[in-house]
Amino acid sequence: MHFGSGSIVSSGSGFTHTGSPRPSRPGQLDQAIADNIVGGLDPEYVTEMSHATAAALLDHVHSTADPAVVERVLTIVDREGVDVIAELWSHAEPDSLPGVLWRLYCLRSWVRLHREAVTRLWRLGEPMVTSASAVAGVDSAPTEDDLVRTADSILRGAFRGDFAMALDRAAAFVEVIVLGLRIQARRLTSRAAIAEHDGDLRTKAARLLHTAGNLTQTAKDLRGGAHLWRIGKLE
Repeated sequence: MHFGSGSIVSSGSGFTHTGSPRPSRPGQLDQAIADNIVGGLDPEYVTEMSHATAAALLDHVHSTADPAVVERVLTIVDREGVDVIAELWSHAEPDSLPGVLWRLYCLRSWVRLHREAVTRLWRLGEPMVTSASAVAGVDSAPTEDDLVRTADSILRGAFRGDFAMALDRAAAFVEVIVLGLRIQARRLTSRAAIAEHDGDLRTKAARLLHTAGNLTQTAKDLRGGAHLWRIGKLE
């Protein structure tokens, strides 16, 4: 199912518009749509289901040696649409297993949908935090394909490697993008200061800063999830 023509707006995840003029193909998933998906189900039942499915999925992939199974789990959004996982996981608390898995899937989808804009933002932000790029596992001047492969490897690592490390990598990745957004916003604000008609530029800058704020929280949620996993309290 596809909704609208805008960016993916993941309920509670922070991934939203990057400022790219290119429209995305899969549609927008906003709060109202997510609410309609779960409909009249008992919230407690939905919560139980979200935790049970997240734990079962992670356990199943960890225990299988079949690469086809792993690939199907990693690409479920590509094949079925983001609403498949949104139905159960988008409302999960950020300090829960379904909550952090939802953010990992959204990160991968977001990078794929906005690869050009994300690459531009990465190149703006990376010189400010080279250590973050090392943690994320990305070169200083990546191509669009490099960043897509990195997002894939982060999600794959969550299922096949060290789960906490995957969350730390995801957080570092997001933090670089946040810096890129803030730098771009400052540039727009500077241009607005010398422009005769600066309203549009200031509006764009404000939107970028809003996205940066949301993504900052997402990075904190991912790091918090990594900590909880390491002490055995991420459920």
